[in-house]
Amino acid sequence: MSETTIETNRLREFPVSFFAMVMGLAGLTIAWEKTAAITGVSAAIGHGLLWVTLGLFVVLATLYAIKLVRYPDAVRAELSHPVKLAFFPAISIGLLLLSIAGQHHAPVVAAAAWRLGTALHFVLMLYILNSWVNHPHYKIVHINPAWFIPAVGNVLVPIAGVGFGYHEISWFFFSIGMLFWVVLLTLVFNRVLFHDPLPAKLEPTLFILIAPPAVGFLSWIKLTGAVDEVARVLYYLALFFSLFLLTQVKRLARLPFFLSWWAYSFPLAAITIASWVMYQQLGGIVFRGLALFFLTLVTLVVALLLLKTAQAASAGKICVPE
Repeated sequence: MSETTIETNRLREFPVSFFAMVMGLAGLTIAWEKTAAITGVSAAIGHGLLWVTLGLFVVLATLYAIKLVRYPDAVRAELSHPVKLAFFPAISIGLLLLSIAGQHHAPVVAAAAWRLGTALHFVLMLYILNSWVNHPHYKIVHINPAWFIPAVGNVLVPIAGVGFGYHEISWFFFSIGMLFWVVLLTLVFNRVLFHDPLPAKLEPTLFILIAPPAVGFLSWIKLTGAVDEVARVLYYLALFFSLFLLTQVKRLARLPFFLSWWAYSFPLAAITIASWVMYQQLGGIVFRGLALFFLTLVTLVVALLLLKTAQAASAGKICVPE
């Protein structure tokens, strides 16, 4: 097989789940930005990560746009896939996270990214909800924590949206996101507890359980300005899921590498940022210690994921037919 044919096949198999990398790197960027703002460490780390994340998003968006033009049938197949469909909002989430990370560097550009990301996420959410409701071929075994991704995107909207002056729109998306989080949490636990175990490829997505309450906490703080009872419930749920899932590390570490490993990154970044906000609002050595612990962990995890992804790509194990 010629090199041209191989590259063509790889482009056709280029998965939308690649955008989970943007979520992870953007989350790490915001975590380091928050660390710099609170502790006074150099802002250069967060600034450098922002440029890396932006560059990655541009590259991935360009490649996926080429795939859409050249292989629309492959994109349609992902849109109709019960698992891959949930990863499409990672594109809009990438825009929202870039707007959060870049709002203090380039507020005009960040606001434009927020508006585009919010609009795109709303369209994708409607499409996904329509797919869930009107496609009878979905079964209980198709449900997995990746289905939280559309809900997480909704809850992300207020984090930058409030600062840009979109207060009511932020409440609108927050309400939708929290509703679907509760509904999907019930479905996912039903799937995990009473049906066949998740396939090995999807087991890392269990870490996504951390993201909705952690991001919900951050949005609630933006919307209300205070750590109240609701904020505490959301934060402590995120912390509980984090501590619980850390008990599964030994088992998860034995899994072969898949792109789904990137599901570890953004949730860990979210609980890091949430812990810094708790420290900022309430003080206390415990919250500071948790924030530093999770910051160290997510930094090491992202570094490992970048290495593993590069190794898998060089070995031709990514962008291949399943």
